[in-house]
Amino acid sequence: MIKNYITHTLPLYVLLIACFTSCKKEFEADDYAAYFGGEVQNPQSNYVVFMKDNEVIDTLYLDKNNRFMHKFDSLAPGLYTFKHDPEYQYVYFDKNDSLMVRLNAVDFDNSIVFCGRGDEKNNFLMEMYLKNEEDKATMYTVFDRNVPSFLKNIDSSFAIRKSFYLKRKAEIGWDDTFDSLAKASLDFHHITKKEIYPYAHQFRNGKNIRKALPADYYAHRKAVNYESNELANYSPFIKYVSMMLNNMTYEKNKGNLSENSIENNIEKLNLTKNLIKNEKTRNVVLNNVALMYLLEDQNMYNNTKFIERYLELSTDAALEKEIRTIYTAVQNLKVGNTLPKIDLVNAKNEKINLSTLITKPTVLYFWTTHAESHMAIAHQKINALQKEHPNYQFIAINIDDTQPNWNEALKKYQLNTHFELHATDFEAIRNKWVITKIHRIIILNADGTIKNGFANLFDVNFENQLQ
Repeated sequence: MIKNYITHTLPLYVLLIACFTSCKKEFEADDYAAYFGGEVQNPQSNYVVFMKDNEVIDTLYLDKNNRFMHKFDSLAPGLYTFKHDPEYQYVYFDKNDSLMVRLNAVDFDNSIVFCGRGDEKNNFLMEMYLKNEEDKATMYTVFDRNVPSFLKNIDSSFAIRKSFYLKRKAEIGWDDTFDSLAKASLDFHHITKKEIYPYAHQFRNGKNIRKALPADYYAHRKAVNYESNELANYSPFIKYVSMMLNNMTYEKNKGNLSENSIENNIEKLNLTKNLIKNEKTRNVVLNNVALMYLLEDQNMYNNTKFIERYLELSTDAALEKEIRTIYTAVQNLKVGNTLPKIDLVNAKNEKINLSTLITKPTVLYFWTTHAESHMAIAHQKINALQKEHPNYQFIAINIDDTQPNWNEALKKYQLNTHFELHATDFEAIRNKWVITKIHRIIILNADGTIKNGFANLFDVNFENQLQ
């Protein structure tokens, strides 16, 4: 037993020693060599993709022990992404860093640990990310609170995470360049909640609380650097800007909820043009606005009009191609069409043909263990809807967990497996059914044709669509 353990783990120790040894090495000013390696437990594929700003730099293949190691002769300091489908996470490199990452693909984010030169900064980013995710999981009901209660909750949460940030900053002693990213990981989660609150509260409760907000409620907007190249593809920044644009159009309409109107979404494009001068960042935000709009408004004339304005403002050919692809996919989900086929399995890992299950009007809803709060609330709401609408059947589809993770969740949360399916290919369901929002609902007629491909489970008027 001991002999087998040593044989299996020795190569990893050798790699770790190489990492730590590199910390003591002196580097020339023009030497930007760096190392990135690691081990993937329970891999879902035989490779890890290393990326910068959504562009693939290299594909790093796993060896027979599920490990990889790569030397970059020149790697500019900054924020990168590593992806092991369907999951991804960020990794930050300073000059000449040598980083090893160890992860379990079954529990991707929670299992990630870095070691080597540069590990402390990256472990901080992961810890902050997990703290933010834990906080996010409690936010659905917090948005229902009145203004004083909401502010007290988010300020308390922010104070706890800020204390953690200041402690780690003092202990690690990172430079100002990394601090801008570390501070962003702290701040954007907080101010995003502030932008979401006014319209989320009205969306969920039908009450406009805009006039009850403090006079300095939006003071954070002036402190945000909208021109940062480094933040252009950092998801917390993009999410914040998206929520801010939603809220600004909401304010302009004086609390009239019409988030999906053609006028509001062209206004978001125009606001982006005026707000962000950095071309790279502006293109990413324009792309995100376009993506979100195409998933909501299914009026052909409106879509064409919106795309025309988007193309007038965008200067990134690759992002424009992505939007055109989404546009085409959305057209396939028009009312009266049948859903494109994707691979689904049941709890016994048996392939399921969805069309054979549709014998009466059907609601398809989606979940993932990466959003536990949504998973719980969605199932609770669906259980209530089943009682009110017995003429409908409700089928849950897990979208981006591994098969073992999904099966474990079914047991843990005691879900009725008769109404639970799993999409085996996340890219397929994302591309063919355009599933990019977890609250998305697809309503089908009894003959399997689409009644509404882009409903929202938490829309206060959702139930009217089941009449």
